[in-house]
Amino acid sequence: MKNLSPKPPGPQPLLTALNVESQIHLVIGSNPLAAARCTKCLDSGSTPIIIAPPSEDINSSFLQKLQNGNVRWVQRQFKDDDLSTLGREEVDHYVDAVFVTLGPNNPLSIHISKLCRRLRIPVNVVDAPELCSFTLLSTYSDGPLRIGITTSGRGCKLASRLRREIASCLPSGLGNAIEILGNVRKRIWEEDVYTESSAGFHFEADDDDSAAQKHTFNSLMLPEDPESAKTRRMRWLSQICEYWPLRRLASITDADVEKILAAYKQAKAEHINDVKLELGGKNGQVILAGSGPGHPDLVTRATYRAIMSADLILSDKLVPAPVLDLIPRRTEVRIARKFPGNADKAQNELLEMALEGLRAGKRVLRLKQGDPYLYGRGAEEYEFFRSKGYTPIVLPGITSALSAPLFAGISATHRGVADQVLICTGTGRHGAAPEPPSYIPSQTVVFLMALHRLPSLLESLTTLGPEDKGSRHPWPRDTPCAVIERASCADQRVIRSTLEHVCAAIEAEGSRPPGLLVVGKSCEVLHRTDQPWVVEEGFKGLDDIGLSDGLEVIDELGRES
Repeated sequence: MKNLSPKPPGPQPLLTALNVESQIHLVIGSNPLAAARCTKCLDSGSTPIIIAPPSEDINSSFLQKLQNGNVRWVQRQFKDDDLSTLGREEVDHYVDAVFVTLGPNNPLSIHISKLCRRLRIPVNVVDAPELCSFTLLSTYSDGPLRIGITTSGRGCKLASRLRREIASCLPSGLGNAIEILGNVRKRIWEEDVYTESSAGFHFEADDDDSAAQKHTFNSLMLPEDPESAKTRRMRWLSQICEYWPLRRLASITDADVEKILAAYKQAKAEHINDVKLELGGKNGQVILAGSGPGHPDLVTRATYRAIMSADLILSDKLVPAPVLDLIPRRTEVRIARKFPGNADKAQNELLEMALEGLRAGKRVLRLKQGDPYLYGRGAEEYEFFRSKGYTPIVLPGITSALSAPLFAGISATHRGVADQVLICTGTGRHGAAPEPPSYIPSQTVVFLMALHRLPSLLESLTTLGPEDKGSRHPWPRDTPCAVIERASCADQRVIRSTLEHVCAAIEAEGSRPPGLLVVGKSCEVLHRTDQPWVVEEGFKGLDDIGLSDGLEVIDELGRES
């Protein structure tokens, strides 16, 4: 029986979005596929020239383009000098690209492919990836949004299905939202960044869509760092693009944008103090609930019922979109406008919104990521509401501190390796670094909210400060560790490394918050590597047991009710 095991992966194709306006593209053949290639060329702003002998079997759409004068038809067989005589004058009459629709077994297809490669003219031959220097993607378009899928010539029908599946998950109006946000970004750049850079300040560009987020994306902006504050508006916009649910982004309007910019100016101008609120009627109900690590199947039934029955939901920005998508369309939702350096202000805004809802007799759900009492300010919010006359109901959530290692294949405890787990925060109050734990060989340590200050954290872990005086043991730099980002979500990423190399790994691979750091020998029980770091992408761990389908049914019932 023929071996059907997959071949080792070859070089990855370089996916690009090219501006081909006013270019001249040759299309060899007059079949329906040639007509489709002409349509692609016209949509992209290039000029197609068909080369094919006269034929009675002309595709109707092809004929329409000929009659409209959009396509030129050279009615003869292809000649070699067509490549160097039919193009634009500014490129010495060489054509810019060639599409061959004759099929892979036609000798002319092979000849044209070799000739184009010799002249370094991009060539595409239908059903013959080995003869192509480029392939076309199966694309979805919505205004400025373009999504392309390729299977590298191994399954165009599957590429079309994947494109449809992805497009069906996107909310309508997303292209218009991208246009609006793009104009806002340009406005911010012109008002803030350009002005400041011309005054001598330096700003990092972030226009490359292919690049991962910089590891500084979620770093703190402290009052004593004035140059960092210069880009706050741009970074705030980036945070909105990253954390707002796509459904909410797709419905953004110019009025919303003005509110966002006005809120920024207010947050920047005001000194952050405790909010003084008047008590009113006390008929409302407040619930503090954890949404779990990210995957909607990991929301507890109690929290799910609270989501279905709430009148007002106040969510942290880190609650992922699949969980927010559970919320019935009728329910009012507010997302925390938190960005580094503005957490206290945004927290006070949410508390004020909650009190307004409670006074109006509403059931208010304060939705937090993970568990509300594990570095989630849950107890602080409980005390706040109780002081205002409302006693919250608190619902636990699965914490990423324990579930994320599991999803990354790390057993936090393991006989003979790790007999204890320590959960730490990497961020103290007002950006102050917390005291690092002492090295215990049999301990697994999970650091939450630590990736934005990873270098200083690792420095404190692996070295002794003058104040330690032998009271703390430093961690060996070869200790295994793992960075786990967006645990349980479809775009989960695990970076396995050691304390010696993990900072370089994050700098090289970029940041994908929210994330955490796991340190200890338990990290290598099930996964060992002799490389400085290894990156693992994606999470499908719950797809094979049918949980998602059941939750979708429950969700639809809840929405219809």
